[in-house]
Amino acid sequence: MRNSEKQENLVRAFKALLKEERFGSQSDIVESLKQEGFDNINQSKVSRMLTKFGAVRTRNAKMEMVYCLPAELGVPTASSSLKELVLGIDRNSALIVIHTGPGAAQLIARLLDSLGKSEGILGVVAGDDTIFITPTMDVTTEQVFLSVCELFEYTG
Repeated sequence: MRNSEKQENLVRAFKALLKEERFGSQSDIVESLKQEGFDNINQSKVSRMLTKFGAVRTRNAKMEMVYCLPAELGVPTASSSLKELVLGIDRNSALIVIHTGPGAAQLIARLLDSLGKSEGILGVVAGDDTIFITPTMDVTTEQVFLSVCELFEYTG
């Protein structure tokens, strides 16, 4: 088997394992790949592959921390449109909250920060997948909420 074929098979097996959403450590991934016949695999190679493919640790359906690939999570890519990254927008009397796919909040928060006070946004705080927006004094939370919904074409 050619070296490129071996590499393609390894990548295919690696991605298939991560889709199972059951591997919480790099050593678990190494062991599974070895069981599938990839004898030359080690933790540093798995670590490089995780980085190369943008894998992140997140909670699976059983609430276990596991490695997943961004395609399964909706992590932003160069071809992602902003509206695809927004999963939900809500508000109360003081704040607007935007929920995004993992890793997308910073990107969207930067856009919202650039709009600033002219659009009624006093400030934005973002985590990995959640954004808090505080309106300025001269607008209502409802007005900013509607503007943000329109910006991201959100109808939820």
